[in-house]
Amino acid sequence: QVRLVESGGGLVQAGGSLRLSCAASGIIFSANTMGWYRQAPGKQRELVATITSGGGTNYADFVKGRFTISRDNAKNTVYLQMNSAKPEDTAVYYCNAHRRSWIGESDYWGQGTQVTVSS
Repeated sequence: QVRLVESGGGLVQAGGSLRLSCAASGIIFSANTMGWYRQAPGKQRELVATITSGGGTNYADFVKGRFTISRDNAKNTVYLQMNSAKPEDTAVYYCNAHRRSWIGESDYWGQGTQVTVSS
């Protein structure tokens, strides 16, 4: 059974920092591209950042220079370090595990963790 469990969400003041974690089980973690997405009320889910199995990273323009995604394959965990938080970062943050191989493609999601940035 695949499980992605996010933690670390909460309330932070504008300009503050927060670190999200996502612990994965039931997948070959090191073979997956891991990502963070977010969804604000009334908006579509959007990409925040991804990190490939090789450590390559990709960021949405609105978080470049503020957020950092990293992974620890020994702990099957992906992180999102959020610095210089803005009120518009308020959203539910979801962890994603994606893998494409010769046998097919898989996509798994966590349950989400709420991040609220107060002004």
